[in-house]
Amino acid sequence: MVDSQYYLPNDIGISALDCRVAFRLLSPKEQMYAHYLSRASWYGGLIVLIQTSPESANIYVLLQKIFRLQAPQQLEAAATAAGLSAEEYQAFLVYAAGLYANMGNYKSFGDTKFIPNLPKFKALVWESLAFKQSPGDMETLWGCCCEPLYSLEDKQKQLGLGEKGISAYFSGNCCLEDAEFAQKFLDSKVYYNCAVEGKSEVCCGKHEFEDSVFSVKRGDYAFLMEKVCQNLEKAKDYAANENQKRMLEEYIRSFTCGSVEAHKEGSRYWIKDKGPIVESYIGFIESYRDPFGSRGEFEGFVAVVNKAMSARFAQLVSSAEVLLPELPWPPAFEKDIFLKPDFTSLDVLTFAGSGIPAGINIPNYDDIRQTEGFKNVSLGNVLAVAYATQKDKLTFLEENDKDLYIKWKGPSFEVQVGLHELLGHGSGKLFVQDDKGKYNFDQTAVRNPETGELISSWYKGSETWDSKFSTIASSYEECRAECVGLYLCLNKQVLSIFGHEGEDAEEVVYVNWLNMVRAGLLGLEFYTPESKSWRQAHMQARFVILRVLLEAGEGLVGLRECTGADGRPDAVITLDRSKIYTVGKSAIQRFLCKLQVHKSTADVEGGRALYEGYSAVTTDGTHNFLRLRETVLLRKEARKMFVQANTYIKGDAVELVEYEGSAAGLIQSFVERFPDDAEEVEAQLTQPTLPTRACGSTDKNVLAV
Repeated sequence: MVDSQYYLPNDIGISALDCRVAFRLLSPKEQMYAHYLSRASWYGGLIVLIQTSPESANIYVLLQKIFRLQAPQQLEAAATAAGLSAEEYQAFLVYAAGLYANMGNYKSFGDTKFIPNLPKFKALVWESLAFKQSPGDMETLWGCCCEPLYSLEDKQKQLGLGEKGISAYFSGNCCLEDAEFAQKFLDSKVYYNCAVEGKSEVCCGKHEFEDSVFSVKRGDYAFLMEKVCQNLEKAKDYAANENQKRMLEEYIRSFTCGSVEAHKEGSRYWIKDKGPIVESYIGFIESYRDPFGSRGEFEGFVAVVNKAMSARFAQLVSSAEVLLPELPWPPAFEKDIFLKPDFTSLDVLTFAGSGIPAGINIPNYDDIRQTEGFKNVSLGNVLAVAYATQKDKLTFLEENDKDLYIKWKGPSFEVQVGLHELLGHGSGKLFVQDDKGKYNFDQTAVRNPETGELISSWYKGSETWDSKFSTIASSYEECRAECVGLYLCLNKQVLSIFGHEGEDAEEVVYVNWLNMVRAGLLGLEFYTPESKSWRQAHMQARFVILRVLLEAGEGLVGLRECTGADGRPDAVITLDRSKIYTVGKSAIQRFLCKLQVHKSTADVEGGRALYEGYSAVTTDGTHNFLRLRETVLLRKEARKMFVQANTYIKGDAVELVEYEGSAAGLIQSFVERFPDDAEEVEAQLTQPTLPTRACGSTDKNVLAV
């Protein structure tokens, strides 16, 4: 019997993202700008299919061909003819919706594979109108993906490196040692000096490095990047100001020539574009799904500012310089100048990629964030539907906590997201010695608060946070930002900014901390015992925080196993609210300082030992976390999926088309997303040529991108 974690349940939550009012308030020029940015994002988002797994693009094209000729309601007759029950047909629709929502057959949140929960997939394909019209093409497509569609061999159960999983960022024979060696080459002057200027024609070719030869090629995703650039070019005509035009020009240069420097330059103009009505960002942004933690997955979003909520975030930004000194590290470990960013609440029109977050702090270029600034966004219409919880589905809490949790989860999470993005990701200094030997700190005066000694390590030359901390970088940084949120939500000024005073403020604090420890328990779903690895950065971070607060003792957090009313294993987690400001605050204060010191000083060895120690899922000690993991899996609730609108140009106006919040609605939105060139795009997606990638071999001849 297949473990249920590899299926998407038929009753999975699917919600439509409502942006109708926000879009209609835009001027015709702003609607045109949003439309072309959306088109660019949707084309670019298809890249994620290629980045996720070898079979994802073929499955996508197979589904598109089926649904383009028969909408979900029309296909149901074919399903009946193929012998599918109503439940099996719903499972087929849910699988298809999941493939679209995750842009591949691995969950964007957790990196676990999901397979169809029906045995008659092939029979339905053969009964479809698409097969009857083009049997040869459809049979070929089916042959390309039928085996991996259902395969749950150990290596194919999750994304990972080498024997730990599947990765489209590396060849199958590439191990961690190969990835580290490739990164060493990419960080070296041999490669870096030509790459930093964006001269990709110089970078391409063969490079000798440490008795090995690296061959560098370019052109991945060229057919999609061309369409991205065509739409960005059209968006320029409707840009609101010079910063937006220059931003788009640099993005186009980056996507045309493969220049990281051009994307960084575009990001600089994006930061300068303060308070736009239509906000967007696009490119290879987050590195969560690269098992080595360095390569970015494509995403693009377009959203409209929610002015009322943005006013609260603006207040938080204005208070940042007062709040930052409250953080538990010495002043020398904080940025020299806090560059006040934009912080806005947005209603998402388009978010193309593998998933939709609740908030974002970008750009991810540390050198820009440290000296030039960044932006924060909170995605309001995502928050409105993503975290709504029904009491009967609320797990691992005592009954008297459930009503409080449901009432205050939304407001408390809003506070946590604001603090996490602005003062979490936006805080802390990296000590750097540049290529010319210049330090951005006084190496004769800055001392490690943990030891009292002068700091002895820092970032050198082209080293970055991601390249140094590699496999733990993403989760470690999410943990640091989450801890900042927990620590500063205790500040009454912060709570007042969000409109919470008196008893209500205390409820927000309690539910925020309760939600964090519960999330730490839920995080066990995303741990793989066989490879002893975590598959989701945020959930690993929350488990680490749970471990820290359990270790604090004194009854702050309770976690006990029990038997549920249904007779199956269960667990209950509790939080003593009277000890949050004492025991809890002290524990987070100590841990947060350690996290920052290791990060600031590029102390990989110390940081890894600390973080991996708390990340360990053990069976000894007070809690058997492996057994608790089984309970979590038994009672887990599938993550929601979102249905997004499409925009079309009709005459001189832009029309917004929305869809129902269901599997059928999600499917239809994708079928109608590429009305003019769907077959051309699909033909390119199914080309046998694979993108170049880092490859390992026994003689260390490496092909790196």
